[in-house]
Formats: sequence, structure tokens, C-alpha cells
Amino acid sequence: MIHKKTYNALEIETKHGTVIIEGPVPSDQIANFTFHEDLVAFRAPAQQHNAIIEIAKLPEGRIIIVRDQQTIVGYCTFLYPDPLERWSKGKMENLIELGAIEVIPKFRGTGVGKTLLRVSMMDDAMEDYITITTEYYWHWDLKGTGLNVWEYRKVMEKMMQAGGLEYFATDDPEISSHPANCLMAKIGSRVNSESVQQFDQLRFMNRFMY
Repeated sequence: MIHKKTYNALEIETKHGTVIIEGPVPSDQIANFTFHEDLVAFRAPAQQHNAIIEIAKLPEGRIIIVRDQQTIVGYCTFLYPDPLERWSKGKMENLIELGAIEVIPKFRGTGVGKTLLRVSMMDDAMEDYITITTEYYWHWDLKGTGLNVWEYRKVMEKMMQAGGLEYFATDDPEISSHPANCLMAKIGSRVNSESVQQFDQLRFMNRFMY
């Protein structure tokens, strides 16, 4: 499969100034930007900066960023699912995962997260993919936001819906381990019925065990 990537960008005004949301951004450009020290949700900022540089180098890898002048203050990543996860078991070339989305606290609640998803889906090539995201409550910043798991879940759902992702049921044990966890996905308009059927089999792998 040829992974076409077409750059898109939106400029939005926030109460903290204007930011540019753009991508997919190539690895060399990501390397030249400063990575904000408050981007700590997944690992230390320097390590995460290197991680997204490496993702951008992958054939299927896509990095969309929120840029405050020359500083990355938010980002989201798209790549093939982790080989250890069930979503990679079908070896589907047209199934990619929204692996991480993060915005620094200063810009939360300004619509930046939703715009990240909108810019991600502005590329017509996304209609060739099934895009999934797995939401686990233990990744959420409940302490920093003061929200409970259900309030945070609602925020995450609204943000994902801005990119066209919807709730999908699954029997995945990790997702099923807590009712706030969920699978969301967007099936592109050019995805064929065989791929949809394969995705359904991945969602309900445990039904074949009985």
C-alpha cells in the first residue's frame, strides 16, 4: 500500500495567542522545533520528541502538531498498531492507530485538540484507512483536569468525534477491564467490505474461543 501524505494547516486564535495546527510534518522539521517541557503524558519530553521524529520516518507514520511559533505545544500520532496488540494480528495495511494525542495544559479547553483531529482528517488519503484509537482511563490526566473518569471520557469522545471517530464495541480484555475504556474508529469511505469484516473479527476475537 502506498501511504500518500498531503500537508494541511489551520491557524486558530486562542486566549493565549495564535497557534498553527499542521501536518503531516516530516521528521526533519519536527527535529528543528522545540518540544514543550509540559508534554509529559507518555514519557519525558526529550524522549517523546525523539519518538515522534521516528514515527514521522515510518512509511505509514503521520505526525500532526500544534505549533506556537517554533515550539510544539501539542501533537497526535498515527501509525500501525503495536505488534503486541490484537489490532496488528490481521496485518491489515489499511488499519492505522491514533496512538497518542497530547496538548499542554495551557492550551487545553481552547479547541486545539478537536482541531488536531480535524486537520488530521483533512487529507483525502485518510478515506483509505480504518483509523482506530484505544482509550484507557489510566492515560488520562484526571488529577490535572479535576475531572472524574466519566467526565474525561465525555471530553475524549467529543474530541474524537471532531475527527469522525465513533464508538465501537469490542471484547478486547484490556478495554473491557474498565467501563470507561473504549475503542473508537473511523472507517474511511473507500475501505472495502472485506476490510470492514476483518476489522469486525479483530474486535470480537474472543467469540471464537467458545
